[in-house]
Amino acid sequence: MGFLEVKHIRKTYTGRLGAKETTALKDVHFSVNEGEFVSVMGESGSGKTTLLNLLSTLDKPSEGEITLAGTPLTTIKEKELSKFRREQLGFVFQDFNLLDNFSLKDNILLPLVLEQMPVKEMEDRLKPLVEKLGISQLINNYPYEVSGGQKQRAAVARALITKPKLILADEPTGALDSKASEVLMDLFSDIHAMNQTILMVTHSARAASYSNRVLFIRDGEVYHEIYRGDQTTEVFMDRISKALLFSFDRGEQDGI
Repeated sequence: MGFLEVKHIRKTYTGRLGAKETTALKDVHFSVNEGEFVSVMGESGSGKTTLLNLLSTLDKPSEGEITLAGTPLTTIKEKELSKFRREQLGFVFQDFNLLDNFSLKDNILLPLVLEQMPVKEMEDRLKPLVEKLGISQLINNYPYEVSGGQKQRAAVARALITKPKLILADEPTGALDSKASEVLMDLFSDIHAMNQTILMVTHSARAASYSNRVLFIRDGEVYHEIYRGDQTTEVFMDRISKALLFSFDRGEQDGI
């Protein structure tokens, strides 16, 4: 049994006044082992965002079940969901989602403040983390005073500060230049090496090449997956790019 189990998930939406039902996910089924780094790729509208919303408990599946470390997410009571997200899940977003009127330090510590953790324990968690991420000299700065890459490192620190079971990353390199993206993905590799489980949605073959495995989603279904094995990131990136090209070509042919 996988650490994260996604079991035959279906998600449909019904429009107003009995409008036609829209199926965002048809029958998504996969598992992620503890300590694994998995990327999810697909074109816009393929169902990636819906899947991420379900994994993050922001939405519920119409059918099927998702379990994390043996806990079915649908059994968590509504009033306990916010606490579950703060304690069990870490989030890294494309647009950083930092509060401009908070320093980087306050942004990073916010989940622990909401948990009313003692100040000394918060400081004990903060120091080694920001040192590892290379932003210890910047934590008193505000988001508008640092670069995009530094903002994303602060966002990663905020995601890790709660010691979550699962990191969910949504296009984490999307707002970064190529150099900052490379630095961030090297950082993700380091985090993964510490046995952190990561699931990342990305359009970038280069970003995905840092993961152990890539799932390809199209029309609400996972239709293909490839494993990295002992391949270099460059070789794996080439395989990912070819898989994406094949998917695009097949989609064009299906539409003829």
